[in-house]
Amino acid sequence: MPEHAAEVTAASIARLAGVGRAAVSNWRRRHADFPKPVGGTDTSPSFALDEVERWLREQGKLVEVPLRERIWQQLSGHPAGAVTALVHTGCVLLLLRQRPDGWRELADLRDAAVAEPLAGLLGEVLDERFGRGDADAPVPARSVNTPSADELAPSVPLLRGAVELAAETGARDAFEFLLGRHLDANPRQYTLTPQGPAELMAALAGPAATVLDPACGTGTLLGALPGATVLHGQDADPDLAALTALRLALAGPAGIRTAAADSLRADAFPESAADAVLCHPPFNERAWGHDELAYDPRWEYGLPARTESELAWVQHALARLREGGTAVLLMPPAAASRRSGRRVRADLLRRGALRAVVALPPGAAPPYGIPLHVWVLRRPGAATRPAAELLLVDTAGVEGAAADGGRDRLPWAALRSAVLDAWTPFDRDGTAAEQPGVSRSVPVIELLDDDVDLAPARHLPPPAAEGGTAALDAVRERLDATLRRAAELAPPPAVPAPGARWSLTTVGELARAGALLLRPGGAGTVSGAGTGGAPPAVLTEHDVLAGAEPSGTLPEGPAEEPVLTRAGDVVVPVLGGGAIARVVDDAHAGAALGRNLQLLRPEPGALDPWFLAGFLRGTANNRRASSHATTATRLDVRRLHLPRLPLADQRRYGERFRALAAFEDALRLAGRLGDQLVRGLHDGLTDGTFDPATGTVREARPPRPR
Repeated sequence: MPEHAAEVTAASIARLAGVGRAAVSNWRRRHADFPKPVGGTDTSPSFALDEVERWLREQGKLVEVPLRERIWQQLSGHPAGAVTALVHTGCVLLLLRQRPDGWRELADLRDAAVAEPLAGLLGEVLDERFGRGDADAPVPARSVNTPSADELAPSVPLLRGAVELAAETGARDAFEFLLGRHLDANPRQYTLTPQGPAELMAALAGPAATVLDPACGTGTLLGALPGATVLHGQDADPDLAALTALRLALAGPAGIRTAAADSLRADAFPESAADAVLCHPPFNERAWGHDELAYDPRWEYGLPARTESELAWVQHALARLREGGTAVLLMPPAAASRRSGRRVRADLLRRGALRAVVALPPGAAPPYGIPLHVWVLRRPGAATRPAAELLLVDTAGVEGAAADGGRDRLPWAALRSAVLDAWTPFDRDGTAAEQPGVSRSVPVIELLDDDVDLAPARHLPPPAAEGGTAALDAVRERLDATLRRAAELAPPPAVPAPGARWSLTTVGELARAGALLLRPGGAGTVSGAGTGGAPPAVLTEHDVLAGAEPSGTLPEGPAEEPVLTRAGDVVVPVLGGGAIARVVDDAHAGAALGRNLQLLRPEPGALDPWFLAGFLRGTANNRRASSHATTATRLDVRRLHLPRLPLADQRRYGERFRALAAFEDALRLAGRLGDQLVRGLHDGLTDGTFDPATGTVREARPPRPR
């Protein structure tokens, strides 16, 4: 085997061949010529990628490894680690962007001869793009070091593939694809800022030439302001600082300086006067430097308590702004109301530095289970009068942003519109019209009490009962009709039958026989440049479990074809241990298949889809085909059983299963309408707009001043 050959695990081999991991274990036992392990451990061995490809192709289990998959396997199996491989790849893609002729001169050389001249070229390009850096500075603002020839040698096959991929997609999209795969493969290692909140925060900051992110992560926030000409980023993780620099350099011509150090303890940009600061700081840090930084000049608004690390980041951001510059930070909701932070919050209000607090729904960004806040701040000028009001916005009431909306399912276009509709006039005039339940411009004097509680929901007037009794009467009428429909669809009494002794088969056997097609969900992206048409909605795991419309959206990235559903497909969730199967109808055909879903496409002449879905939902069937990890139950769809029945008998069962599904849908709709009716009546009675005796609507009273 070549010295620097890429290695793959059994799980990676299973992905290459489109099989389960158990199949790879069987191949190792049954085939003496299966490639021998070249690394790893006894329990998790690794294999040479080229040997595995050759064996799979000889066995007819693989026609060709897609270029993207080949490169990803080389990167993830790199002997120096995936991050080092990503940095080397980003450097070469930057060379390709800056000096395309430079790579062409090396392309025809043997791998062993490429590393030495490549290292020299990369040094020149990195110096041009990021500067040489000040080696004597306490924190050099140059996080991408030039790799040596010895360091580059193992990466040369990977780099050739990356250049080939860049020829298809462009250098930026090639790097975004590989970085995205790495982040997806290590979800617990990184705290990411999703694109939705990043774009909202950039819109609140407004146009800016110089932008700083003192906790830049992977650079999503810095990349959200495309008009910026100078980008400064700092992160305590050296790997993230390097990846951010390369990501931003591949995205555009802006000047870039990134540093690897803790911004609170070792600020790399102490003289910065940025137009905007965007930041998603680490939350709930106790060891942020409270004692050693007690006399730091950045604490203009008071020394933050040891438990208030987020207020230290707020003041750091303000200290790095020019007068009149804007800072937008993603904050935990507790920072708006903890008693230990009330003195700092009060001074931020008195001096007019804090301009708005926006509450987002749960699922906006990690940690996904809580409704994070966005704070908008502005550095006061010497001649600036303190603002008299603070804008408070709560987006929980925006349509589609219900608390159970969940991660990746929030309506960001509607959320952004609701926030900017309140912020734009407030930013211009210093005040804004009140929108009950959504936004209010609150006099600062009202907030300067003993608690200085800035949680938006505590200061907003309740929303008026939408449509009053007329809207609730319409809900009641729909509920009555749905309950009548459910009664009509209720199944007749079950008739006992002698125990059936069917000959059984499995989904896996049917797939091998060509009676159905199996496809896992989750793959697929939409290019940021557009796909020439509206991208399909994504059928998510939540949609299948709730019987709802497809509600997800495809992530942005290099265009990758998703799995699209067709009428008659059967979709099964594979996590959670529930017995659920959904048949796709004509109205929902064409949706992309989301994560943790398995699609079964039956051959019409061999399998009835309703028969298939009905038997897949059997409780005992699911129990036999489920395996249990430490945190979840996973369903192996291939192990589910079905009886071998003629097509006519299948259709007889299928009609009964279809009727049960219609009854289930009616009950589910009735439940939703009932919840809506009860919630509307509760809200109307508790906010005083409904009369408890007659149910009529009263005139809404304005909120009483505090």
